[in-house]
Amino acid sequence: MRLKPRLLFPLIIFLAVIAAVAYYVWPSSGNPSALWNIVSQKCVPNQQKNGQPAPCMQVDEQQGFVVLKDRVGPLQFLLMPTARITGIESPALLEDNTPNFFAQAWQARHYMADKYGKPIDDSNISLAINSEYGRSQNQLHIHISCLLPQVKNQLSEEVGQVGYRWQTLPEKLIGHTYLARKVSPAELSEKGAFRLLAEGVPEAREKMGHFGMAMVSLKGGDFLLLANQRNLLQLNNASTEEIQDHDCAVLN
Repeated sequence: MRLKPRLLFPLIIFLAVIAAVAYYVWPSSGNPSALWNIVSQKCVPNQQKNGQPAPCMQVDEQQGFVVLKDRVGPLQFLLMPTARITGIESPALLEDNTPNFFAQAWQARHYMADKYGKPIDDSNISLAINSEYGRSQNQLHIHISCLLPQVKNQLSEEVGQVGYRWQTLPEKLIGHTYLARKVSPAELSEKGAFRLLAEGVPEAREKMGHFGMAMVSLKGGDFLLLANQRNLLQLNNASTEEIQDHDCAVLN
């Protein structure tokens, strides 16, 4: 039986919507433990046996993290725990004795300049961690990479309207609604980015896995924390990595 044209078009639209939702709901293909295997089976054992962190750039067992050059982009690096922590949804991130991974990742930004061969202004650098639903790997990893030029420009225009409590940015970033708040280096060091989100945004503590987070530096030494919440109706999986440019056009 052939469908009438007036029935065929709605069916095509329906199937397209189903396909789009499936893309955002179903996990990506591949090995979600690939990064954890690199940390636990290569970097840490090699550091312990041979005093060499390879294939990582750094293994700091005392502080509980490794730094790995990502395969994507000339200057992108990943900071990951040496412990098995799946991601932003892990309750361990809100415990007092858990390392301050965002602060550690910011300190590790020097690897970008080391590889680039000359200094990189902090205004061009960003950190990002994707939500539980917007990532492909189940080992917590913070992306250390360049900031998209258009995001850098937009944030520089709007930062004057942002205070030290979470609020919605006046304009969407990359088509998505973002929360933002300023944070001093002292507060970042004392609280950590994950606790600042959990304690400052209603329902965030119970739904940490629904959020992605990012951080950029501000003039004067403060930082700007960004948070994006998953919204299936908007086909938004809270992949805050979207504010980054792994090709680093901002440096050209």
